[in-house]
Amino acid sequence: MEINDEIKDKLETKIWKKVGTDRSGCISTGEIYETDNGLVFVKKSTSEDGFMMFSGEFESLKTIDDTHTIRVPKPLHVVPEIRGSGGAIVMEYLNILSLRQQSGRLGELLAQMHLFNTLLGNKIKKNESWIGKNKDLDYISQFGFHVTTYCGSIAQNNDWEEDWIQFYARNKLKQQIDLIEKNEGNRELIELWSILQMKIDKFFTDLKDKSIIPALLHGDLWSGNAAQTVEEPVVFDASSFYGHSEFDLSIGHMFGGFNRNFYECYFNKIPKSSGFDKRDNLYQLFHYLNHWNHFGGQYKQQSLSLMRRCVESLNK
Repeated sequence: MEINDEIKDKLETKIWKKVGTDRSGCISTGEIYETDNGLVFVKKSTSEDGFMMFSGEFESLKTIDDTHTIRVPKPLHVVPEIRGSGGAIVMEYLNILSLRQQSGRLGELLAQMHLFNTLLGNKIKKNESWIGKNKDLDYISQFGFHVTTYCGSIAQNNDWEEDWIQFYARNKLKQQIDLIEKNEGNRELIELWSILQMKIDKFFTDLKDKSIIPALLHGDLWSGNAAQTVEEPVVFDASSFYGHSEFDLSIGHMFGGFNRNFYECYFNKIPKSSGFDKRDNLYQLFHYLNHWNHFGGQYKQQSLSLMRRCVESLNK
């Protein structure tokens, strides 16, 4: 059975007509199909990890959707390629436009999503007899995610961890550094990491509230993964996990980013904490290392330069 036939069966549709292509990247292709119940968007990949990658994206979109905060394309199905590697994810089709007048609303709704788990925990504390469960999500007390997600083509280590600093150092930064060391090696990177990994906790000493409550994150929220419909902002291509809310703002500074209205509306909901800028560099480091692993080239020098700044900031 071809993958399109598999999708048709899942959707229980007789009409299956390709009516266009949409945004696609270096990892997957996007296609729009007409069905009995309207348009759907299908992303396909022939990579060996394609099915797992889309399974992680499905769970990311579903979990974000379950918070009833920020709009995502509703995920419908994940389908493996029967005769080879890869697979597809099927989701509702949204007629999206470039993010413009909805950018402030995006910042506000992103903050609401980040606060969702905290508010859920507060409800539990106020009413211990309450089972701690809304109709969609449980309160999450650790950092990680219930499935593997992918940032680009790299599988993320989402094993649960009680301590955020340990999670970020081991599951995020060290994983990227180990991949670079395995694939090409770099002496300066290893020397800088030997210093940085011993002092990462110093980036968090300025926080008034020393305990970081796990927040549901998009995980890869650069400006290319956000848009709007006529009515509201939309995010997609998620690589979710529960982590520090500030992490979601870091990649937005790297590639054009979001406008001032976005940040003002976000920080009206979640005020900027002391030491934010230093931690922002630390969080950007993950994305630069991830791009080094994907594309090499200029990201190698940018990663090393940022890593030097992170180390130097510890001495100020």
